[in-house]
Amino acid sequence: MQITKPHAALLSSPGMGHIIPVIELAKRLSANHGFRVTVFVLETDGTSAQSKFLNSTGLDVVNLPSPDISELVDPADHVVTKIGVIMRETVPALRSKIAAMTQKPTALIVDLFGTDALRLASEFKMLTYAFITSNARFLGVTIYYPTLEKDVKEEHTVQRKPLEIPGCEPVRFEDTLDAYLVPDEPLYRDFVRHCLAYPKTDGILVNTWDEMEPKSLKSLQDPKLLGRFARVPVYPIGPLCRPVESSKTVHPVLDWLNQQPDESVLYISFGSGGSLTAKLLTELAWGLEQSQQRFVWVVRPPIDGSSCSAYLSANGGGTKDSTPEYLPEGFVTRTSDRGLVVPSWAPQAEVLAHRAVGGFLTHCGWNSTLEGVVNGVPMIAWPLFAEQNMNAALLSDELGIAVRAEEANTRSEIEAIVRKVMAEEEGEEMRRKVKKLRDNAEMSLSSEGGGSAHESLCRVTEECQRFLGRDRDLARGA
Repeated sequence: MQITKPHAALLSSPGMGHIIPVIELAKRLSANHGFRVTVFVLETDGTSAQSKFLNSTGLDVVNLPSPDISELVDPADHVVTKIGVIMRETVPALRSKIAAMTQKPTALIVDLFGTDALRLASEFKMLTYAFITSNARFLGVTIYYPTLEKDVKEEHTVQRKPLEIPGCEPVRFEDTLDAYLVPDEPLYRDFVRHCLAYPKTDGILVNTWDEMEPKSLKSLQDPKLLGRFARVPVYPIGPLCRPVESSKTVHPVLDWLNQQPDESVLYISFGSGGSLTAKLLTELAWGLEQSQQRFVWVVRPPIDGSSCSAYLSANGGGTKDSTPEYLPEGFVTRTSDRGLVVPSWAPQAEVLAHRAVGGFLTHCGWNSTLEGVVNGVPMIAWPLFAEQNMNAALLSDELGIAVRAEEANTRSEIEAIVRKVMAEEEGEEMRRKVKKLRDNAEMSLSSEGGGSAHESLCRVTEECQRFLGRDRDLARGA
């Protein structure tokens, strides 16, 4: 008798930070665990980076129409609120697509903001999983915080005391999530609504692994600690990040890196949505120049500047030597022997994998964090928003593979922190630690030796196969 493959439907929220790990999970389920997979994404312009990436995956990717939410949100609403509304309004289109399938999904996997789609599970008899594209620490905090009494919350958000988390390191007030600072506003309610849905699924998948977050994962899997709030199995399935394709990638930054000594270059990028103020951009530029270290800087206009319209122009938007007008005049010329300024975008995974890169100044988005770790690169943590401050605390305080730049507001402070990572013994020690973690990450994904990610997905596969078997038995009984 032919055995039907389990079928996983994966729903991704907008943005490459969600789409990349969802796609990598789909690839792993298909290639290593015998699943048929269908990935649902919100349609975008066919020429966008997202479309080009999705067209190269070889997976069954289904575009859902992007709903018009202009009358449902205020332009000033937080991005979390807007994404939540988009995903809620997408559910009818998702229902129609699933209803038209010959083989209905065995399991529906939704990411952080796709929880409204979970109501389709009973209608189509599907298992459900929440996929936390961030880390276990984030998951633990977000399912625990809403259960606290008001006075305990206020000790953290008003009195600024550290938030004690069962079995985990406390969260400093300075690192807390933005949503928790506005308890009476839609942002908090919208965010918490998603978080409270995760324990109502059949399991929670997290883009991390045992060696990366031993304390948080142990707590989430302990029914006396955070497991009391998770209530369902928590599966570490990471690291899932975009694979390196050096042989296929052509970019001037890679040509430049080929000419540099091993582990000598600091790569600087604040992700696809991160920008600094004009003052901090200026101080960062001077700090890099004064450090005398090699660097590649993916630079964007300041968030409070007026040069956005000139950005990405052929001359960088400004001065005679191609220095963008929002950086110190002559910066490119003065640093040309050791630095490269890249407008807007660089192939980050390939850059971090390059032998010449020895440090990464990052905003600590989780995708970027994982790319740094899997390539064995120590970091300067410069968080900007969302859970990035908590990620920075994990990297610096728990793992010892990054230094935090929170006190680096002047050029001399930035110079010192760059030299610490790139030229001093503390940087060498971080480099040793992150390379060990890189090796652990490779083992996690391996089918040999019981890697935590592989074993977790095996358990999910077995659960889906049992679910399929029950359905077949019921069908034969009918």
